[in-house]
Amino acid sequence: MIPALILAAGSGRRMGGPKALLAFEGETLLQRAVRVAEAAGCAPLIAVVGDWDPGPLPGAVSVIPNLEAAEGMASSIRAGIRALTPGSVAALILTVDQPGVDADLLRQLLALASKDTDRPVACAYGGSLGVPAILPRRLFPALLALQGDRGAKAILLRENAASLPFPEGGQDLDTPADLERFRR
Repeated sequence: MIPALILAAGSGRRMGGPKALLAFEGETLLQRAVRVAEAAGCAPLIAVVGDWDPGPLPGAVSVIPNLEAAEGMASSIRAGIRALTPGSVAALILTVDQPGVDADLLRQLLALASKDTDRPVACAYGGSLGVPAILPRRLFPALLALQGDRGAKAILLRENAASLPFPEGGQDLDTPADLERFRR
């Protein structure tokens, strides 16, 4: 099985608080991400959170506090990679702020990744590649070297990741207006 790293440590400055704790369709965004990753068959599940209480989470999920969250996304990726078991052959990375992500999309990513286990797989939207994405173990050192508020996009592009169209991927929740739009 492929583990899921759920990146949820952001402070949500533009949202007015951690996005992971926002209610959306009867659950927090973090609860939703955990449920979706579990339904897709990912295991283990690792939620990288900030210095706040994530509250109750569904399923079997390890909660990893990221004390360096102010640095940005790279610190959460590093914390998640460090929390993986030595036998992890890859990692699925997802964030909590893409409400278009569902278990079917993640299953499609997992199926695509199984065709070439040495090649990363990423969602394609907005003319580029992004999360959710699956990166094989050979790229863990590159993920551990990330710095600042940068994710794995440069690695995905450099490695010519296989892509899965996900037009809704560019629609994420950054502001209260975004959240209200999606609630409607």
